[in-house]
Amino acid sequence: MAGRAENRFRVRPRAAAGLRRRLLLAAWVALLLGTARAPAQIVGSSSAIGTTSAVGTTSAIGTIGASGLPSADPDPPGCARPLPAHEARFLAERVVAPRKEAWQNQHGGLAAAKEQVRARLAGWPSRVLVDRASLPADDDGFLRRLARDTWNGLAAFVDREHGLPVDHVRLCGGSLEAESVKIGDYTTGTNVGLHLAAIAGAFDLGLVSRDEALARARRVLESLRRLETHAGFFFNYYDTTTLERTSPFVSFVDSAWLTAGLIVLRQAFTELWDECSRLVDSQDYGYFYDPDAALMLHGVTVQDGEVQRSRYHYGTLYTEARIGSLIAIAQGHAPEAHWFAMRRTLPPSMHWQRQRPAGRSVKTVRGHRVAGGTYAWGGVRYVPSWGGSAFEALMPSLTLDERAHAPRSLGRNGEAHALIQRRFAREALGWEIWGLSPSTQPANIDYGEFGVPDLGMSGYAPRIVTPHASALALAVAPEAATANLRRIAERYAAYGEYGLYDAVDPKSGAVAYAYLSLDQSMSFVALVNHLQQGSIQKRFAADPAVAPALELLRDEDFFE
Repeated sequence: MAGRAENRFRVRPRAAAGLRRRLLLAAWVALLLGTARAPAQIVGSSSAIGTTSAVGTTSAIGTIGASGLPSADPDPPGCARPLPAHEARFLAERVVAPRKEAWQNQHGGLAAAKEQVRARLAGWPSRVLVDRASLPADDDGFLRRLARDTWNGLAAFVDREHGLPVDHVRLCGGSLEAESVKIGDYTTGTNVGLHLAAIAGAFDLGLVSRDEALARARRVLESLRRLETHAGFFFNYYDTTTLERTSPFVSFVDSAWLTAGLIVLRQAFTELWDECSRLVDSQDYGYFYDPDAALMLHGVTVQDGEVQRSRYHYGTLYTEARIGSLIAIAQGHAPEAHWFAMRRTLPPSMHWQRQRPAGRSVKTVRGHRVAGGTYAWGGVRYVPSWGGSAFEALMPSLTLDERAHAPRSLGRNGEAHALIQRRFAREALGWEIWGLSPSTQPANIDYGEFGVPDLGMSGYAPRIVTPHASALALAVAPEAATANLRRIAERYAAYGEYGLYDAVDPKSGAVAYAYLSLDQSMSFVALVNHLQQGSIQKRFAADPAVAPALELLRDEDFFE
């Protein structure tokens, strides 16, 4: 998801996809390590989407040996290995985890350690697929069943000692046999933040008691206290077995999603207020703010005692990174002007973009000059994201009801993106299901970025459907999203013991038998909001680290 840099401001618009990019890098890392996943953005969204530095991890599932070369870990059919260039980048930028290597050796080497990683998980599925006939016929019952099963997976795929979610579990070839399993035994700030929000959501749905929720949350918070940090912020990746950092990069967007999770958690459980607040208050997002550009940097790289600030910024408003900007402004870490410095559309002179925006005139909002404009598809106007994915457009709705707080801008825009996602799949592709967003690929369980091309400034390819896109759309198109989730579950072999698998190829019917922490957490939190009248969103908006900035969302109209 690295993108073209805007020379004038050194902005990489696709930075919005930063989270996803990191996932891609993670995915490559996972594959390289023999763990099977790409962090939602291996390089960067929550992702590698907007970062300039790769994220590394060592894993018992396939670690980097002392020689600096990947340990041998043959991949079974259905799990691909990264390209040589990706391997080289990982090896150049990884942070070695000596305690993990020693732990692996103590357990008899790579093969034996793989089983030990699996044994450290809190749970494991007993079957790959459930009987589709057992799914409830009514929509509410179906969504509650999906929420329950998805939560069971989130609760299972954590390190039982440290409580941290592993990045992914992949069942190569759709098999539970040990030789077919790939476990990404590392985690990210976004994974942890959404996991904390999911704990609150599980309590809301009655899936765990208050005591159990508190115990789970405290275990995670205790692990966070033990992690190495920089300037109060967490690094991109940590090993879930030894808690060693495995990345030199400190990401703005991943830090923001961890902060968002801590905010939700302290609002849900007042007993944890002080502990969560110590972590939140230790982070000053002014560290990432570039006053010359009035934008947030992708992050910083910390290596050999030196700190290198990213050359790129998050310059596009409509991405998953906007939640971090809102938090920074609310806490006084960045001025209100920062919100309006992010681009709604790009200048028409940037001929490489998918469309030339219409109506891109300068207007004044709350005393700030901002260039507006919209794209259009099928008669529907909208402000584009970077890649045209559901993730970029709707992930912030997990914690903020944008239809309520920004009805004429972000809220209406989310509705437009969801509508075009549906229509594009049906009208342009002839598919019976929809939902384009970064996910694993059924063909090889590698990670890829997918979207509706015209929904993005530099659109992703429309190839794979992922259920988390429909779950996110529950916030703006509940009936259509519910129908699509049911269609995926009923027409494809995609519903497992822990809910819907990560992706489906609508053309072949092939399924990516993988559970990604990021994607499953997004789905679960979205389901909680839908079933519990926005419980996660309400907590977030009520917090003093967020509420002061909500007013700036009300006045802008993307479509005037």
